[in-house]
Amino acid sequence: MSASLPEPVLAFLRGRELIGAGETPPAEALAGGVSSEIWRVETARGALCVKRALARLKVAQVWEAPVERNRYESEWFKVAGQAAPRAVPRVFASGDGLFAMEYLPPARYAVWKVRLREGDADAGFAAKVGATLARIHAATAGREEVARRFATDRIFYDIRLEPYLVATGKAHPDLRQTLEVLAERTAQTRRCLVHGDVSPKNILCGPDGPVFLDAECAWYGDPAFDLAFCLNHLLLKCLWVPSSGQAFLQCFDALATSYLEGFSGEDVEARTAALLPALLLARVDGKSPVEYLVENKDKDHVRTVARPLIAGPPARLADIRVAWQRSLT
Repeated sequence: MSASLPEPVLAFLRGRELIGAGETPPAEALAGGVSSEIWRVETARGALCVKRALARLKVAQVWEAPVERNRYESEWFKVAGQAAPRAVPRVFASGDGLFAMEYLPPARYAVWKVRLREGDADAGFAAKVGATLARIHAATAGREEVARRFATDRIFYDIRLEPYLVATGKAHPDLRQTLEVLAERTAQTRRCLVHGDVSPKNILCGPDGPVFLDAECAWYGDPAFDLAFCLNHLLLKCLWVPSSGQAFLQCFDALATSYLEGFSGEDVEARTAALLPALLLARVDGKSPVEYLVENKDKDHVRTVARPLIAGPPARLADIRVAWQRSLT
């Protein structure tokens, strides 16, 4: 649908010479999830995608986050693009709480979540997601200059650790201490550049492989969070599209295996195995529940599997996969 761009957005585009001084280009408001406003803007050089972070996220519970995360998102694209150039959109300009990037047309770049919803569970593509993520993590591991550039501990706590782990602990008092310790351990683990929102809704199926979007949670920290966050969605999709459950589990295996082949040092699998059931529970009882699990039986299903795995987490992802598969039969 057509949209009038707000004056700050027009000023940004004009100031970066992406449009003419007096130009008011055609624009279309795009779906921005819960955390941002996004527009497709038609310019003389072609279509651009412009993004602005919201101070208050569009969820039922009050959830506020600093808008400077917008800058770190554009910086993540730049750094990750050095390791995997075809796995991120090009950034043309950033500043003033906005950035403009390459527009990737849906006809060529399908959203992975949409394909999964249709039952199109391609384990080969999932393996590429894992391998690409591992490449980005490996390329940024132990780099002090990248750590300084993404010292976003406070932001990551506000938009990931608190709403997912700490808030879930409040909903499950008997697990509260365990989840708070897990949040603290994750916060203290600084290994590489983390995306923070590796979800199928933020991954495009591009002609050259996966393209990662929405990196506004970018943080120099624990790679296990990215791996657990993505694997979590593949498990939950089994309840969303039951007919494709086994295919989603094959995607789980392929993604985990390819990732760990590319980046597996310093007990990353064990930390992922501890985070994964906590994130499962968070997506039904945290501040950002998945929108497609609406029936109580599905939410109770997640709780039944996740709670004992939080209390006594296994060291291997295969054990979680087996527990989840058994719950589906």
